Amino acid sequence: MKKLRILVLVHESLVPPNTLSGVSEQDAAEYQTEFDVISCLRRCGHDVRPIGIGDSLTELRAVIEEWKPQVCFNLLEEFDGIVTYDQHVVAYLELLRQPYTGCNPRGMMLSRDKVLSKQILSYHRIPTPQFAVFRRSGAIRIPDRLRYPLFVKSATEDASLGISQASIVEDAARLTERIKFVHEHTLSDALVEEYIEGRELYVGVLGNERIRTLTPWEFIFGELKAGRAAIATRKAKWDRDYQARHGITSGKAEELPPGLAERLDRFARRVYRALYLTGYARIDFRVRADGTPFVLEANANPNLEQEEDFAYAALHDGIDYPQLLQRIISLGRAYRAEWRQD
Repeated sequence: MKKLRILVLVHESLVPPNTLSGVSEQDAAEYQTEFDVISCLRRCGHDVRPIGIGDSLTELRAVIEEWKPQVCFNLLEEFDGIVTYDQHVVAYLELLRQPYTGCNPRGMMLSRDKVLSKQILSYHRIPTPQFAVFRRSGAIRIPDRLRYPLFVKSATEDASLGISQASIVEDAARLTERIKFVHEHTLSDALVEEYIEGRELYVGVLGNERIRTLTPWEFIFGELKAGRAAIATRKAKWDRDYQARHGITSGKAEELPPGLAERLDRFARRVYRALYLTGYARIDFRVRADGTPFVLEANANPNLEQEEDFAYAALHDGIDYPQLLQRIISLGRAYRAEWRQD
């Protein structure tokens, strides 16, 4: 493997230590992804430098001009505290003619905007739950076409921010209350969509022009208390103690109805292309008991922690963690940005 100069872009508060010795599990969880990626790349023999980014790109430009990294490994999930602004950092890298890993700016913009992405999927006749958007500045008028139960979430935030059992509503009063909650607590528009009861499956995708999908992975909800819906709340996704108490885990999707794996593969590829995604992504589905799949959303640059869904699915398909990171680097260096079209 050729030794590369790799600049790893992380949030300024998530620059990991060189070792986790003496670090509590709770503290390590904050920057586990960053630690896993950086330490693995170093073990592979690369010259790796992490750079913490907050609300300025001055240092990033200076390091690129002075050190001349052969690729930037992008682990940013926001810029200046705004989730949708990470696409501008990638656009800046393109202006500098600097190769980077992960998704291109257009794909990030389309997939981060959940409303726009659902409109695109609907145009391409890709099955997605019926939806409506309620702007922060507008009056709350509920369309007659919406059918309860409904699921209410932020139109832009990710990592399940603002999602709880209260996100599922059964009547107009609770719907209005939850829309106001999303407006006030996430400072974003509210996306309301038909609640699809069933299994939650994830399909990882790798590639630029040529793409491959990974084995479908399932979020397993464990033992739910009576009256609780099987949804990936923030606690269910990220609280390790909560997961342990309720048996929440993930694994290869077993006993899929005949033909479902092929349909998931086909839809994941169509979503990836419709949203102009590159590098790697995860497509989230809900599947009804009758085997009918619905696309929930596409996640550009999903979590790359070694013990998370994307890496586990890749490992199941014969791609170990060092190989996965190397493929992502190769895809980044091979991506034909506009400046490479000359």
